[in-house]
Amino acid sequence: MSASSSLKRTAIGAVFAAAMLALCPSQAQQNTLKVVMHSDLKIVDPIWTTAYITRNHGYMIYDTLFAMDAKGDIKPQMVGKYGVSADNLTWTFTLRDGLMFHDDKPVTSEDVIASLKRWGAKDSLGQKLMSFVKEMKPADAKTFTISLNSPTGLMLQALGKPSSNVPFIMPKRIADTSPNEQIKEYVGSGPFVFKADEWKPGDKAVYVKFAKYRARSEPASGVAGGKLAKVERVEWRWIPDAQTAVNALVAGEIDMVEDPLNDLLPALKKNPSVKLFDGNPLGNQYTFRFNVLHKPFDNPKIRQALFYAFNQEDFLKAVHGEKEFYQVCKALFPCGTPLSSTRGMEDKYESNFKKARELLQEAGYDGTPVVLMHSTDLTVLTNLAPVAKSLMERAGFKVDMQSMDWQSLVARRSKKDPPGAGGWNAFLTSWVSADVLNPVGAGFLNASCDKAMFGWPCDEQMEKLRDTFARETDAGKQKAIAEQVQQRLIEYPTHIPLGQWKKPQVLRKNIDGNVVAPVTVFWNVTKK
Repeated sequence: MSASSSLKRTAIGAVFAAAMLALCPSQAQQNTLKVVMHSDLKIVDPIWTTAYITRNHGYMIYDTLFAMDAKGDIKPQMVGKYGVSADNLTWTFTLRDGLMFHDDKPVTSEDVIASLKRWGAKDSLGQKLMSFVKEMKPADAKTFTISLNSPTGLMLQALGKPSSNVPFIMPKRIADTSPNEQIKEYVGSGPFVFKADEWKPGDKAVYVKFAKYRARSEPASGVAGGKLAKVERVEWRWIPDAQTAVNALVAGEIDMVEDPLNDLLPALKKNPSVKLFDGNPLGNQYTFRFNVLHKPFDNPKIRQALFYAFNQEDFLKAVHGEKEFYQVCKALFPCGTPLSSTRGMEDKYESNFKKARELLQEAGYDGTPVVLMHSTDLTVLTNLAPVAKSLMERAGFKVDMQSMDWQSLVARRSKKDPPGAGGWNAFLTSWVSADVLNPVGAGFLNASCDKAMFGWPCDEQMEKLRDTFARETDAGKQKAIAEQVQQRLIEYPTHIPLGQWKKPQVLRKNIDGNVVAPVTVFWNVTKK
């Protein structure tokens, strides 16, 4: 065949394909899932930040060695088989056959080790695991070993951690990036490919099905099992106004809204074209986070005052209104979970302003204003900072509440600068319950100074308790240690838990297969 005839046939084929697409727009629409997520995607490094929108992005394009199923059990994911030596000091892992990165290169042991090192330097649970690790080394292209200095029960729990920061596996050349710098390539081995050329912060992020992804044979369960991409394309469209997003959903322009306004839920329940989906039955926990590097929260007694000034009901009602969506819970670890306890919290959270003012006076509070960062564009957070400001001022604090969008807050909270020079004193956020179930997994309990999360608490006693918990395997003794951790939090507050909440997602009725998990994921989802 001549070159000219080949070109003619190619041109004719292109015209035919375009014509078919024009005749069958419904087919293209059926293969594209359009969703409004809880936040705009501006940061795309899931190790550099704990922001949940970035974590969700991570699950689209990366995979994990292990994963948590819907029952809370840790299951192999990228790992095909594994074992541990009789002395519990050497773990051996072998990857499944056929794992490929999006650049068509195979996933190797060296990629895994580099990824775990980067994650382990940043994540609180990862740091604790790495304190036990003597060496990680490849045995061959698919097999690697992790040798320990002493046994720990954290291995599978850490490698299967379901939420921020997740130990996602990246190519070695990318994973070798400092954990304190953001990556510049976005290549994973997960079920979707990130279309960086179509990414427009403030507008949309686009993912397409990775044809060479080899899913596990088990059904999808939690963030474990078979991750089958059943649509060709997923578009995250950013619509900051919640009412506009829901209007687009009802009109059929959008297929799903991850974070609808609570005020709109009663009407949406009655709408015949949409349905509600509770993807995270364990719910979430609000928290107030301190920066201990600067006045006034460098003084633990000043931080203690907020345990007395705050009450959870004011925060929860300001966001969720109806009690069906929230639960007052004075426990550090979520109510309804094994380590939950109210010991030491009985007199806290009562808006006892007299007691709060007494503590401020004893601590010598000099009126230094608290720079309180206020997120304005996430419906589940927007009303929290104004409530905190009001309660703090009634307790005698001076508060400088500074408003910004969530992604700006996420960038700013990593700064150690003084509050008057672009830094901060406090902000409010939320964790999925799966992130805060125990003293080691709960990131805000990490009190390892410069290695701790933003806020940088520094407390040797808290770290000793977390180490003790990491070594303990008896459930009863773990419970006792968790209560000691809670008592130490009261004495040396790293953060203040502010109750539990949950909210359903809203979907068009032609969307099916959504997975119940602590993370919003898009494998297994179909569009009829």
